[in-house]
Amino acid sequence: MSKKKKKAKNHRKNEITRGIFTVLEKEPKKTFNYKQIASKIGVTDAQDRNLLIKRLVQLKETKRILEEGRGQYKVPVSTKTYHTGTVDITGRGNAYIVIEGMDDDVFVPFNKLKKAFHKDTVEVYIYPKRNGKKLEGEITNILERKKNSFVGIVEMQKTFAFVKPTDFRMYTDIFVSKDKIGKAEDGDKVIVEITEWPDKADSPFGVVTEVLGKPGEHDTEIHSILAEYGLPYAFPVEVERYADQLDTSIKPAEIAKRRDMRNALTFTIDPKDAKDFDDALSFEVLENGNYEIGIHIADVSHYLQPDTILDDEAYNRATSVYLVDRVVPMLPEVLSNNACSLRPNEEKYTFSAIFELNAKAQLQNQWFGRTVINSNERFAYEEAQHIIENGNGDIPEAISIRKGGYTVSKDVVTATLKMDALAKIMREKRMQKGAISFDSIEVRFNLNEQNEPESVYFKESKDANKLIEEFMLLANRKVAEFIGKQKPKKTFVYRIHDDPNEDKLQALNGIISRFGHKLDFKDKKSISASLNKLLEDVKGQKEQNLVDTLAIRSMSKAIYTTDNIGHYGLAFDYYSHFTSPIRRYPDVMVHRLLQHYLDGGASAKAEVYEQKCKHSSDMEYLASSAERDSIKYMQIKFMQDHQDKEFVGVISGVTEWGMYVEIIENKCEGMVRIRDIKGDYYIFDEKEYAIVGERTKTKYTLGDEVVVMVKSTDLIKRHLDFALIGKNN
Repeated sequence: MSKKKKKAKNHRKNEITRGIFTVLEKEPKKTFNYKQIASKIGVTDAQDRNLLIKRLVQLKETKRILEEGRGQYKVPVSTKTYHTGTVDITGRGNAYIVIEGMDDDVFVPFNKLKKAFHKDTVEVYIYPKRNGKKLEGEITNILERKKNSFVGIVEMQKTFAFVKPTDFRMYTDIFVSKDKIGKAEDGDKVIVEITEWPDKADSPFGVVTEVLGKPGEHDTEIHSILAEYGLPYAFPVEVERYADQLDTSIKPAEIAKRRDMRNALTFTIDPKDAKDFDDALSFEVLENGNYEIGIHIADVSHYLQPDTILDDEAYNRATSVYLVDRVVPMLPEVLSNNACSLRPNEEKYTFSAIFELNAKAQLQNQWFGRTVINSNERFAYEEAQHIIENGNGDIPEAISIRKGGYTVSKDVVTATLKMDALAKIMREKRMQKGAISFDSIEVRFNLNEQNEPESVYFKESKDANKLIEEFMLLANRKVAEFIGKQKPKKTFVYRIHDDPNEDKLQALNGIISRFGHKLDFKDKKSISASLNKLLEDVKGQKEQNLVDTLAIRSMSKAIYTTDNIGHYGLAFDYYSHFTSPIRRYPDVMVHRLLQHYLDGGASAKAEVYEQKCKHSSDMEYLASSAERDSIKYMQIKFMQDHQDKEFVGVISGVTEWGMYVEIIENKCEGMVRIRDIKGDYYIFDEKEYAIVGERTKTKYTLGDEVVVMVKSTDLIKRHLDFALIGKNN
């Protein structure tokens, strides 16, 4: 027999073997004879039927299947080849099934998807593993659709339309009959909902639920980003109406129930363009020389009552979404920008964590509870930074900030400087305990009135930002610790961050070694210390953003849960989110639980809050994905006006189809496709993180500086392609 025929026979043998297990394991309690199996897997000719019978006998003899009665076969009870997992569609239409607790993902080819979509929860059958081969299987059942609505572009026919989804992972277009198109026109960008997918239909059937607008228009694309992640951009009318009818006045009877902090020196520090101020700080020097510092948080839970349409809407959203040109708030404006915004010279209800600290920033006393405040000042970070930079030894210089025609008081300057000093001590203590200092670069845009990007700038974390950060961290940590250490154990909402994956850290170490850096794997503290050294050493270097990004990716993802394991990145044993209930629903849950326990309440049901934690974590992921997409969109929009300019960039990623390049001056990232690189035939070298020319041996490696120009931009698909000019010598 020729090698070719032998290979074909072995291939057919493997196909029939997989077919046998597919049939038997789909219904493990039933028995099947060879005729039933042959019918189910499509075996019709005599040669394949004989091969099927032979394989059944062989599998029985090796005890991989059982024979119950003459010629009746079933799988052993202990065989477990069906698993539940999540679909991860690749750019080529195949998929990997991610199964919790399994190290390797299961590859599923396109023809075995059984109409599953990206992120669906499915049942997958795993084929018997062959030596050296990756796990492979097929989807046997769709257990839960992740979503049924998709963003797409209408392609109109005479009596019907197809909607072509813009998500590259959605591999099929959607058929829409004429009576379900609504007001959509050819070429419109729409939201389409899949209603059914008949067995014999090539495409699913759907209905257009919303017309977003013409592709490429600014509002159309921003609304598309939100729609792709199932995020709303407006409140339902009934929710707005409910919020507008809330009584937001300050009542003497309510003040009497609270700790009155209206006479304490209080101020807010926020971004200059902030519209809501959900946290304030108060400062007082005590008779014993210690400092009483209050972290006052808007008391959202006073207005947001459980089992109302307003609370349901806030829970469903779970977070505010911060896009490049707008904020999609978790709460209607009457709360987020008015009643719960700690504006100066207005009485506000707050939930506070109040601490007594000595000059070494050591905690002496703490108190948690509901308060009422009246903020004296509202600062932008830049103004607070001016005080910090100019106030050491020269208070008059710091006072010279002008705010609306009046001079900042000496008391506020003194408080800011003292709190800055305490914050720096607390930060140093965190670093010594192993906290990771992720001060990654954040890209921002200066937009004109038409939301066109005129320039790019980078958000920098300075002392004023770190002052606020340290006191927010103190409140979050101490609230979590206060409940977490109580006996008997009480259900609470924690923000946890698991230890990093060592394989990912080793991969990171391999990449950063190209820039002369290395990690120390001696122990947990050494890893943290060397990570901090790495992040400090790359500041201002060409590889900074690349290294920052790779370091963050090597970390585990922070999530909400009732099961506390501590927070690795912050080096805290207990940590929660208490400080932003205007924009995060978990903080609302923390306020409610904290007050419940302060009132002597019994432990809440863990399973109820665990479900809410998972939802909040999921929504946070969707919101951050939408935020990243909006930045990518604006970067492409910015680069459209710079098509004739050469840029120096750093190779930030290498794949078999090309290399990603991040421009140093504006952090815009685009793709140089391998087929477009001139002068040689280039291949991908996975081990070297490089693209190498076969003839010239020219090598483009991760971290290399190159010169590029814009080749093409696509706002609709959010693609940016570069043309490679050459290396930056």
